[in-house]
Amino acid sequence: MDVKQIPLNAIHEKLGGKMVPFAGYNMPVRYSSDKEEHITVREGVGVFDVSHMGEFMLRGPHALDLIQWVTSNDASKLENGQAQYSCLPNDKGGIVDDLLIYRFSEEKYMLVVNASNIEKDWNWIKSQDKWGVEIENVSDDIVLLAVQGPKAVEALQKLTEVDLGAITFYTFKTAILAGVEMIISATGYTGSGGFELYITKAYAEEVWHKIFEAGDEFGIKPIGLGARDTLRLEKGFCLYGNDITDETSPLEAGLGWVTKFTKDFVNAESLKTQKEEGVSRKLVGFEMIDRGIPRQGYELADLDGNIIGEVTSGTISPSLNIGIGMGYVTIENSKSDTEINVVIRGKNLKAKVVRPPFLK
Repeated sequence: MDVKQIPLNAIHEKLGGKMVPFAGYNMPVRYSSDKEEHITVREGVGVFDVSHMGEFMLRGPHALDLIQWVTSNDASKLENGQAQYSCLPNDKGGIVDDLLIYRFSEEKYMLVVNASNIEKDWNWIKSQDKWGVEIENVSDDIVLLAVQGPKAVEALQKLTEVDLGAITFYTFKTAILAGVEMIISATGYTGSGGFELYITKAYAEEVWHKIFEAGDEFGIKPIGLGARDTLRLEKGFCLYGNDITDETSPLEAGLGWVTKFTKDFVNAESLKTQKEEGVSRKLVGFEMIDRGIPRQGYELADLDGNIIGEVTSGTISPSLNIGIGMGYVTIENSKSDTEINVVIRGKNLKAKVVRPPFLK
């Protein structure tokens, strides 16, 4: 499979970014160390280039009808300038993808999907479109920069007239920043505040340099995907392909809050039945009691050694300095404070179930 280059590839190489294939794209995984980059975002400000993400524009009088049918959340509640987290249920009880829905107007929406699923999501949405909605894949035209951290507002405020403090969580504005019109959105994946900037590809390099000039006094740094993973995991945010897949139901994954049975959508009936009957396994967070690093794929066991599930995401938390993870376990073992074992290299190491976020 050909690995695609993101538009600012040359900048990342020049900055010493370690480039690795990820979701079909050559992506910077780190520049210095994951831990250092993680702390930069938690305490200051860092910039992720996440231009591998996919963006679809939906336009026309039936755009909302299609969105309502293919997504589990209720997008009719959105007002202009609001965003919503949702998922695309498949017809087998699992999840095609999780995504963000942006409403610009009654007849114009943007869906932001995961990089590894762009083609799959596109084909799925098109296959479900019985209204003939105008759908455009603009993924290759957009550079997406996530400027994250407690100093992000101060750094970016120098570059725009818009009051960034007024762009609250899960809202967005189309406005001028760094002399360029772009979408400025507050839908971060790190839990440290900040903005996502959707920029037309032609202006991206110029915007990148202006952001770094503006953030210089705050010690701004480029941040790789390694730290993005530890940051999102500390906040208990799901990663598609790890914690949610084509085989996991939104109800098992703790995404009941974005599964609204007040409307009809793909596979709603069987998910509703699942809700009424209850699920047999559940995605939980856990913290290590013993010293050890939980990794994706490691088995989870009860205290008698019976296998009860497996780790879907795991790491050493740079903020808490302990092993943390998420995984599916049997319902009996899913209550907070339940002690379980993580099987690491043949050893049963103790952990306890906790309710994410790990970093409060």
